[in-house]
Amino acid sequence: MISRIFRCFLKIFSVYRLYEHLLITEVEKAEIPTHVAIILDGNRRWAKKHSMQPWYGHLRGAEKAEEFLDWCLDLGIKIVTMYVLSTENLKREKEELSKLFEIIEEYLRKALNSEKIHRYKVRIKAIGKLDLLPQNIKKLIEELEKITSKYNSHYLNIAIAYGGRSEIIETVKKIAEDVKTGRLKTDEIDEEVFERYLFTSYLPKQSPDLIIRTSGEVRLSNFLLWQSAYSELVFMDVYWPEFRKIDFLRAIRLYQQRHRRFGR
Repeated sequence: MISRIFRCFLKIFSVYRLYEHLLITEVEKAEIPTHVAIILDGNRRWAKKHSMQPWYGHLRGAEKAEEFLDWCLDLGIKIVTMYVLSTENLKREKEELSKLFEIIEEYLRKALNSEKIHRYKVRIKAIGKLDLLPQNIKKLIEELEKITSKYNSHYLNIAIAYGGRSEIIETVKKIAEDVKTGRLKTDEIDEEVFERYLFTSYLPKQSPDLIIRTSGEVRLSNFLLWQSAYSELVFMDVYWPEFRKIDFLRAIRLYQQRHRRFGR
């Protein structure tokens, strides 16, 4: 009985690996997106489905985020933006937030010592209202940003304590201050100037080519509201901890099949 189950498992695994290989071959023939952004949604619902506490979903979600970055590096994707924690998420119960921050701290420490981060020269930066985060998390982010600040082969943006509306408001405030002090004239303000004040201004390409959201929800939830104006959106009916490489490859294939007109 056990050997029969094992043989069945091997067969399924072999079919999965074959399908993955075929998808990789297919997507590599077309244009790979330069900037991929992803909304990591469904951790808590995954945990509930498996009768676990919410933070087990966040832990599995962090493991999946690490896998996802590996997939992006393997495909040569230059810029990745991960929506890890929204400003609204900070209103959750203290116990859940405490566990979540423990997980975030663990993975930030892993990134500090990651051989892969340095081998691929990944510049890491957090975007959001970082003053709302615990001091230990802020300190780790500062360390990560400092030791990777000279890298420009790949970029990893961690959207944490982030909100798209908040980013736009902060941008307007900075522009207003520069107008007030005479560093900027009102008739100089256009889209290009506005983008120089965004959290993502340091990137070689601010607007994501592709935005993926997991869990079956079909909305942006206050994510990169300015930058996403002409992004291709793919919504996948799978919780983030269950997100597979073939799901990612299928999302890229969907992106490649679309004709991008940018409003023209």
